[in-house]
Amino acid sequence: MVQPKFTSRSQSVRAVIGDTITLPCEVENLGRNILLWRRGSAVVTAANLIITRDTRFKLLEGYSLQIKNVRPQDAGDYNCQIGDHDNRDLVHTVEILVPPSVRSNPETGHVTVRKGGTATLECKASGNPVPSISWTRKDSIHGSPHLSEGPTLTLENVNRQDSGTYRCYADNGIREPVFVDMQLIVLSPPEITVEKSWVHAGEGYEAQLVCTVHGDANPEVMWYQDSFLLHPNDRRTMDTRGEKHYLTVRNVRASDFGNYSCVAENSLGRAKKYIEVSGRPGPAQFHSPMYSRYREMYNLTWSIESFPLIEEIRLLYRKLMMNETFQHPGRWHDIILNPPSTRSESFRHIMTYTIKGLDPNSVYETIVQAKNRYGWNEVSDIFQFYTLSTDMPNEDVEQTLGSTAYGNNFRALNHCPRLQTDGMPGAILLSLAAAVWRLVRK
Repeated sequence: MVQPKFTSRSQSVRAVIGDTITLPCEVENLGRNILLWRRGSAVVTAANLIITRDTRFKLLEGYSLQIKNVRPQDAGDYNCQIGDHDNRDLVHTVEILVPPSVRSNPETGHVTVRKGGTATLECKASGNPVPSISWTRKDSIHGSPHLSEGPTLTLENVNRQDSGTYRCYADNGIREPVFVDMQLIVLSPPEITVEKSWVHAGEGYEAQLVCTVHGDANPEVMWYQDSFLLHPNDRRTMDTRGEKHYLTVRNVRASDFGNYSCVAENSLGRAKKYIEVSGRPGPAQFHSPMYSRYREMYNLTWSIESFPLIEEIRLLYRKLMMNETFQHPGRWHDIILNPPSTRSESFRHIMTYTIKGLDPNSVYETIVQAKNRYGWNEVSDIFQFYTLSTDMPNEDVEQTLGSTAYGNNFRALNHCPRLQTDGMPGAILLSLAAAVWRLVRK
């Protein structure tokens, strides 16, 4: 007799869950022998009969075994066996690839920790092959930066800024990566920021104070004037919009001027910020270009907010002695000016003054202070300006530095950080400005 033999070869089959696979089993000279499919000790088929009750199994083209909609439990060795005295086997090994799945621990996906504590976020992933796990910050202002690898993300000494959504990714190369979001809540005492620590107001007008309160555990917000707790009345309202809290005073009176405080309190602590409401003028804001169009004088323009008329203005300027290694201020020149006669708005005063007798190719700084019937305002921030270099041709002077404070040609140079570097000699800055303009003009 001719002995039966397999014409198929053993295979290792990898299939993704849900796929359909076919395990070949071709035999020559089978004769009266019976062909069996076994999985372990269980008989799946015998001859043309399906022994298993699993309807996913089917014989194709003789004795090849088809399995539909494969499951993880279908993994293992499948033996195609010739039922003779030798019991010869053809063995196929099946591996079921499972796409990743991931879940948060705890399942609620919420982790709460107090400020200064340690937060531990954990996710558990499954799949075949075993997935790799990575963490990102979902709501970061810098996109989604990579934070960590592994099932656990630990954040130490957390603060309010660490609150947010963290995303755990699981990936094993089978289909698309999956993720789960976890919410970290950092419980902290209130933190307060104010839009303005000094609010300019006028009698008969409206004043609004704004403080932003950050914090958990439902902070309670109260407003005080000096040490007296304030309550709403016919001229005073208190509103809340999200984290912002507003105190609005209508028809302001002289008694409304003074120190106010925004106080926030929750179960974890208390915070306070101060705001002054005053009828004194606001600080001067400068609107002049940084570079003069003249060698020995400079046109300075500024604005001041004041509801009452301004009674007196004081302007101080001084030269800065500087080279590549040091900067030394000269003495202040003090000028008392007449109040402005015009306003661009109901409470904004604009004034221009030409400072003369300056040195060419020099750096100066100036400050302005104003007074109304409520007193002097705070001294303005220092404003620096540069006089023209005598080495520059007049043509370049007019075209490069001849614009007003709002001219288009020189606007980019006025806002160039490199040109505003403290301590750089004025001649170098002005030469650089002229060179840039020449390139633009060409």
